[in-house]
Amino acid sequence: MLIIGSSLLDTFPEINFGMSTKIGLNRKPPYYFNMSLSVGDDEKTVKENRKAFFARFGLKPGRVAIQKQIHSDIVTIIDSYEFTVNESDALITNLKGIGLAISTADCAPVMIFDKNKKVIAAVHSGWQGTYKKIVLKTLETLRERFDSKPEDLVAFIGPSISQKNYEVGNEFLDMFDDKYLLKKDGKLFLDIKKANLDMLLDSGVPKSQIQVSGMCSYDEKDILHSYRRDGKKSGRAFALITLKEN
Repeated sequence: MLIIGSSLLDTFPEINFGMSTKIGLNRKPPYYFNMSLSVGDDEKTVKENRKAFFARFGLKPGRVAIQKQIHSDIVTIIDSYEFTVNESDALITNLKGIGLAISTADCAPVMIFDKNKKVIAAVHSGWQGTYKKIVLKTLETLRERFDSKPEDLVAFIGPSISQKNYEVGNEFLDMFDDKYLLKKDGKLFLDIKKANLDMLLDSGVPKSQIQVSGMCSYDEKDILHSYRRDGKKSGRAFALITLKEN
């Protein structure tokens, strides 16, 4: 099983982070090592995949929060071990031994750790979440509910689609600042990584405490799932973060 880590998040012994890839349990095309139950893959296979991936973090499936992602700005706080998660696109908890999982196949997973308050957050931010500023909403929730301060936050923007591969329509000219849009050969391309990075920086998170993955989900065809590249036959990865139990 190939799991992508973060050299920044790995420096904090209180947490564990990893992102699954297409490689695991010798799974075959078209879905490979897939974490989603809603792309047409065999349900039993997906549950086996999840169980094997979660086990790498010492977690059982019942201890991992998996939201129904709807490209919203809804933030869910997990404040009990008897949790249920409905529709949302960001998860927050200060409970140890609970995994927060983000499903992705091009969208940006943004993982946040408050090193002072010991709180973690996992954000799913595609173009819609970026437009709705779900990262900002998550930071506001951390401040309001956990008294988190930006200087105490550490963040990782995980593997996702790069600007050169993310063609969008002209309607995006009215939705995003020009600095996030590239006009080339009559086409328009969006940089969601930079847009989410700027939300963190503008909120006061120190640049030295932010890591942005250089991996592009579209280009890394042997490793990463990509809906833009593979369409409806694309699997999904999980980016997972957890506060370790003592």
